[in-house]
Amino acid sequence: MKKVNILLLLLVCVGVMPVFFVGCKGGYSDEWLYNEHVATVYVEMFDNRTFRRGLEYTLTDALVKQIEAQTPYKVVSDRSIADSVLSGTVVDISESVLSGERETGLPLEKLAQATAQVSWKNLRSGEYIVTDMQVKASASYSEFQDQKLEYANDVTANKLAERIVEMMQLDWE
Repeated sequence: MKKVNILLLLLVCVGVMPVFFVGCKGGYSDEWLYNEHVATVYVEMFDNRTFRRGLEYTLTDALVKQIEAQTPYKVVSDRSIADSVLSGTVVDISESVLSGERETGLPLEKLAQATAQVSWKNLRSGEYIVTDMQVKASASYSEFQDQKLEYANDVTANKLAERIVEMMQLDWE
């Protein structure tokens, strides 16, 4: 009886396992998520082409912190020793109303949105890793909950930084 169970188990494993591995081949990878040719990143102060000032400072600061916390890259303050440079421009900041009070028409909840255009250049090879990629983020806020536009801009800048760091990962194949 034991020999039959072992033989049956062996047949099942031999017959099913190849199908299992073929089905999983495209879904999982043990490849590194980050560019192995880059160890250090110099983050330039983001530019701002909008009339609302301040988001570029918050975004640059949040981006440095996200790179240090979420990637294997080391942020350096001297461009001459960096393997790569990350630069960008805030190209749009907007605000819209999500919901309004029925009787007065005053906004109850608003949405702050920002768009940044980002480039990442490998300084060793001179090639761009990412060229002019647009990254968008938004955050809702309510003045009735003592949340101001500045709060929403801080949240939006942090979300933009997270998305830029996600963009620094290699494409999955």
